[in-house]
Amino acid sequence: MTTIDRRSFIAALLAALLPPGASAAGRPGRPEPQTLDYGPAKLDVYAAEGPNNLPVVFFVHGGAWRLGKRSQVGAKPAFLLTNGFVFVSIDYRMLPEADVATQAGDVEKAYAYVRANIARHGGDPNRIVGMGHSAGCHLIALTGMRGGLPGVAALILDDTRAYDLAALSKNGGMVRAYARVFSDPAQWAALSPASFVDGKKHPPTFIAYSRASGRGEESKAFAQRLRATGTDVTLFDGSAYTHMSINRDFGEDGDVLTAAVMAFLKASVG
Repeated sequence: MTTIDRRSFIAALLAALLPPGASAAGRPGRPEPQTLDYGPAKLDVYAAEGPNNLPVVFFVHGGAWRLGKRSQVGAKPAFLLTNGFVFVSIDYRMLPEADVATQAGDVEKAYAYVRANIARHGGDPNRIVGMGHSAGCHLIALTGMRGGLPGVAALILDDTRAYDLAALSKNGGMVRAYARVFSDPAQWAALSPASFVDGKKHPPTFIAYSRASGRGEESKAFAQRLRATGTDVTLFDGSAYTHMSINRDFGEDGDVLTAAVMAFLKASVG
């Protein structure tokens, strides 16, 4: 298992990974997406004109399972398009309209739609990377671990505590949003990504955590459990970030998490 902290050489690596002219200052504003309806909700595809067979980042936003929208992507689309990716950001139905199990089903439906259709937008269906922040991190981890993202090339998990809900409760972390969303202990096992880890090797997984309460402990425990299956795990110490900035700063000049993710992506999908 690789562990990366902010004191490493990652800041310098960012410049090495980016092609000439790919700094945030030199990039145009956010590209316009094509909005598509995948059934339960809509998704946005950001793709450059011309190239084909590009790797794809499939992003699920956060918002405590109640808020958020697919347009809240910051610098991600422009940065990733500049670096040779197609970027997809999805909406999914929110609480209280849809429970978390339904949300996970929405993520899987969106992924299936993307895999079936992304080639017409220049993406390679065999090189899709699932990425999520906060609640979206939980949903990508859950669907990825349980096999709901067939053929997914890699996973990027950005800052959640909801990896093992029973352990979270035991450790006193079932508070605030977690207590409201996961109020029924009978559902904890089915909604815990950790329930689906053991017994098989999973796609390469990048796990990042901020300095928000409990994120480091829960992320390290999940990373260790994944590593025990033989899965290639990169653990990123993002204690320099808040829960919001660890997502918001992705793609900005000099961001160390961005550099670490790009190194991971280069190793995972080329």
